[in-house]
Amino acid sequence: MSTIESDSPGFTVLLVEDEAADAYLVREAFRENHILVDLHHVGDGQAAMEFLQRDPPHGNAPRPDLILLDLNMPRMDGRRFLAEIKKNPALATIPVVVLTTSDVERDMVSTYRLGATGYIVKPIDVNQFIGTIKVLEDYWFKIVRLPPSPG
Repeated sequence: MSTIESDSPGFTVLLVEDEAADAYLVREAFRENHILVDLHHVGDGQAAMEFLQRDPPHGNAPRPDLILLDLNMPRMDGRRFLAEIKKNPALATIPVVVLTTSDVERDMVSTYRLGATGYIVKPIDVNQFIGTIKVLEDYWFKIVRLPPSPG
């Protein structure tokens, strides 16, 4: 797990991504756009569930305001993770945006049916990717009102 912390992060984001290069690109896009987030990174859906349930070594893990989720990962893929989180009342209100290389329509449709709140195909061009993260930030961190954390 890695964390980007700012002096006063406005949002906590959990990045669920098995490709180190893609995780690096997400971190750099947040930095490049000067987005103040507390970004946590885990490598698959199983690790993400452990993070959300605060299983060791994530005993002090914060509740994310947003989850960025890759689909194709080892152990527990993004589809299975999405199904698990959305059937858990304590976690179901956390918005999950799929961030994937898959432009396959059935993947998009199936993740929306499972409860995804957004589906973004990762741009190949670095500048487009950075721009996509900026739009994501504008929408999720400035426009949308998120529900309060339970309990």
